[in-house]
Amino acid sequence: MAEAVTRIEKESVLLQVGDCSVTLLPQFGGKVASILVKGHELLQTPLVPYGPRTRTMGFNEGDASGWDECLPSVSGCTVQTANGPASVPDHGDLWRVEWKVLSADKGSVTLSADGFSLPLNLMRTTTLTQTEKGYRIQADYKLANTSNKETPWAWSAHPGYAAEEGDILSLPLSIQALRIEWTRNDRLDKSNGKAAWPIAKLAAGGETDLRVSAETHSGVGDKLFAGPLTAAENWVALTRPKAGVRLRVSFDPAKTPYLGLWICQDGYPEGSIPQQHCVAMEPTTAPVDSLAITGPWSRTLAPDHSYFWPMTLDLEVL
Repeated sequence: MAEAVTRIEKESVLLQVGDCSVTLLPQFGGKVASILVKGHELLQTPLVPYGPRTRTMGFNEGDASGWDECLPSVSGCTVQTANGPASVPDHGDLWRVEWKVLSADKGSVTLSADGFSLPLNLMRTTTLTQTEKGYRIQADYKLANTSNKETPWAWSAHPGYAAEEGDILSLPLSIQALRIEWTRNDRLDKSNGKAAWPIAKLAAGGETDLRVSAETHSGVGDKLFAGPLTAAENWVALTRPKAGVRLRVSFDPAKTPYLGLWICQDGYPEGSIPQQHCVAMEPTTAPVDSLAITGPWSRTLAPDHSYFWPMTLDLEVL
């Protein structure tokens, strides 16, 4: 097994072991900007150059690439708190603020950032190691309430994995339906609010196989949710034959009970700028994008309390 190394540069942090490298950008929301395996980029590349982010800009106004963290909401919304109403921006606070490098070791780095819409601090330790089948990226999270009042929150991982025609998305066999959060141009049949997995009905008639990435310029954009999930339903995978790798995301449903799926083949952002061609596999605390939509999944964090959870990305070289 090769030894992992960490290099902190002016605007980036590089984790590397063998033929795999992971690049993080603390200045740009702690973004994991690149995951390279044998020269193949596994993340959605920037749609536009990296640039300054404001507290109010939409996610579609930025680079819309790589792996970000959505906290305390995915959708922009207004929520009631102990200190009155709070306005949460699109895709949350943390992708638009600079993160601090707290520590670094061989193949590992710990970053931290403070939210501004709600008094929350997120710390993420990212570790790269080599395995018998390829490589593993381990992300360990700690969320802290930095105020003296109970605070609502929701979290979603937001990694856009590059996808091309013929890639295959896999879920545990027990998952047979997904809640439809959004489908561009009402592509999927939303009559009962769910899409059958893996063969879903189309609103215009006919069916589509949600497992298979469509051709470029198909205009597909579907946001779907599974859960609450059991301990045996703790994974999702994307097989990329042309890239020679299988990406398997695993998580702890006792901590993050839901899974979001963003299946996009040039269906976002709308307009003439370059568009995403990716699949996002997103462990999350809620089956909805908006913190303002409450239900059994809703959660708050007590003053001076913390919450911990893991997420693992295994990269199996085919």
